[in-house]
Amino acid sequence: MTLTIDIHALQTVPPSLINRDDTGSPKSAIYGGTPRQRVSSQAWKRAIRSYYRENFGAEAIGARSKRLPEKITKQLVEATGWDEATALQRVRELFAAAKIGLVEEKKPKKKAEAEPQNENAETKYPETGYLFFFSQQQIDRAVATLAALEEGEKVDKNTAKEILNSDASVDMAMFGRMVADDASFNIDAAVQVAHAIGVHTSAPEFDYFTAVDDLAADGHETGAGMIGTTQMMSSTLYRYATINVEGLAKNLGSTEAAYEAASRFIEAFACSMPTGKINTFANQTVPELLYVTVRDTRPISLVTAFEHAVEAEDGVGRREVATRRLAEEATNVREAYGFQPLASYVVGLGTSADAFDGLADRVTLPELAEKVRADLVAAEAK
Repeated sequence: MTLTIDIHALQTVPPSLINRDDTGSPKSAIYGGTPRQRVSSQAWKRAIRSYYRENFGAEAIGARSKRLPEKITKQLVEATGWDEATALQRVRELFAAAKIGLVEEKKPKKKAEAEPQNENAETKYPETGYLFFFSQQQIDRAVATLAALEEGEKVDKNTAKEILNSDASVDMAMFGRMVADDASFNIDAAVQVAHAIGVHTSAPEFDYFTAVDDLAADGHETGAGMIGTTQMMSSTLYRYATINVEGLAKNLGSTEAAYEAASRFIEAFACSMPTGKINTFANQTVPELLYVTVRDTRPISLVTAFEHAVEAEDGVGRREVATRRLAEEATNVREAYGFQPLASYVVGLGTSADAFDGLADRVTLPELAEKVRADLVAAEAK
């Protein structure tokens, strides 16, 4: 039996620019034949990782960077007291044993006479050719392994691979890792996150702004110090993610750790927010509705509830219409396919959860995590 947790959310964001494309415009998509606001899954996954790090402990979250050789080298110097050149050479050997290529900084063409070397010159660290995912536990293990080597001894291939294939961080276990140099280091993601999409038709707007020079009056100047424009967009978004509990347990090496990670992910999913232009727009909202199901069947997105763009009705706003649509779609899926969840819960602001009466148990967010965890334990015991 494969347990999955489906998480659905409706979240309204005011005029904002939380996720933009290469032209600076809010990301968008055509769905149901109409333009909608879109927030990429990558943007929200990073926000989830940041929330996890800040609220559940930095040790649970790995580092995804090209600069890991530098991080490992500096930690190795601190642990052993070695000089940077010796530590960096050991780190190079580690990556070479794992057959992960490093990119060295390009040196300028040789001049007729070599310039004298500056002893105080900053060390130039190599980088991986792409963003590489390391957990802090893997970094610590690499440092300990390198520090224990005898002079002249090198890390063998099996040890290097063992370091990189053990002790995955929670975010690595959830969102996976791809290593172009060697597929054996890949980790299949146990969590899928959909792009958030507006439930109604919307289009970007332009904000024309000016900035005043505070000291302009001293020079008897008038007018703005600068002018510019920025784009913004506002929508009620449908957000969806699903957790493969068995896959998460496999990646973390522990069923108990998977249950803990899954329950915390629900909170992080609900409370995180991408930070694009957030100082300008202060779009600090939370979902008005959170609908969570625990299933022993395949995961099911309910985005089809919004193929027809939501419109406000007499005395009823888009937000309330959207919650009704979502509840109707969930009911239709149950009746048509027989996909009865093991448990269903809804968290709602005000009357937003009313449409889920008889479909899901009402809970608060703190209660939700505990109830889902209990459901997972009970399902495992069967």
